[in-house]
Amino acid sequence: MAELGPDIATRSLPLSGVHGGSAKVRLEPAQPAERINLRVHAEDVAALSAALGLDLPVKPKMSSSANGRTALWVGPDEWLVFADGGGSIGSSLTQAAASSGAVHSATDISHRNTAILVSGPGAAATLNAGCALDLSLDAFPIGACSRTLFGKVEIVLLRTAENAFRVEVWRSFSDYAFALLAEGARDAAL
Repeated sequence: MAELGPDIATRSLPLSGVHGGSAKVRLEPAQPAERINLRVHAEDVAALSAALGLDLPVKPKMSSSANGRTALWVGPDEWLVFADGGGSIGSSLTQAAASSGAVHSATDISHRNTAILVSGPGAAATLNAGCALDLSLDAFPIGACSRTLFGKVEIVLLRTAENAFRVEVWRSFSDYAFALLAEGARDAAL
């Protein structure tokens, strides 16, 4: 039987070296992040929150951050949890969730997703080029998040500041999402 050598394929980062925007909008790929899709019933949310070191939000469109981790409510029993700077299979997020002792599902999606950071005074207008959500501060305040469509792809959108958003997208759709954002950024500059 042949032995596997140390040569292991490594994935290139999606959107590596890509940046763009306009005079009113900056577009850039986010740093690699460790991510899990977490499913847990309401009675076990407290145990998972304690294990992950942050409170899982229990209201729609809400997020929370603590200890370098962020949790986004994406459904009644579903969260996207990420920690920037990670991205390895067998992640610490998965291990932390496993230590909770609660019944749950934590799927490492670190290599499935990537994120695009959209910032500047034209950020909301840029996103509205492909997303029908009302992104006014009243309707979508800082910390709000939503699973939605951007053009033809599903994204998870997080408002990180008054004029800044994080767009979580599957890596296979990241080129399309970035190109549509770049087009929206050009329009927002007009």
